[in-house]
Amino acid sequence: MARKKSSTLTDSEMRLMRIIWESEPCTVNDVVERLPQDEPLAYSTVLTTMRILEEKGYVDHEKSGRAFVYTSLANSQEVRKSALHHVMDKFFDNSRELLLANVLEEGDISASELKALRKLLESKSSGEESAGTQATSTRKEND
Repeated sequence: MARKKSSTLTDSEMRLMRIIWESEPCTVNDVVERLPQDEPLAYSTVLTTMRILEEKGYVDHEKSGRAFVYTSLANSQEVRKSALHHVMDKFFDNSRELLLANVLEEGDISASELKALRKLLESKSSGEESAGTQATSTRKEND
């Protein structure tokens, strides 16, 4: 029996999506050229993965001469949100509380990350909408 098709991204698909987001519109050859030298993929592998991404609704293409030019249909924030919902549903019974409890218990969280999380929680409880963006930018600064 065939395996059920997943709407979430595999590691390989995510790897290509990052390249697409950085360089779109792009061809399969553009993606192959932008892969890290230490982790190359064959043209045919990238082409197959791009077709899968299109089937899943993450990219679309237009024909330009002999080449297909791909653009993303989902941005990175949408993809993260979808993946998070998948993880919450599959592992945490759709409980944000259970998910966050596990992150806090199992994670190695710095004082600055805890401060950013507190700020995010406080702003969410007071109804601010831009807190997610603030926490993401704080996390990027700490990376």
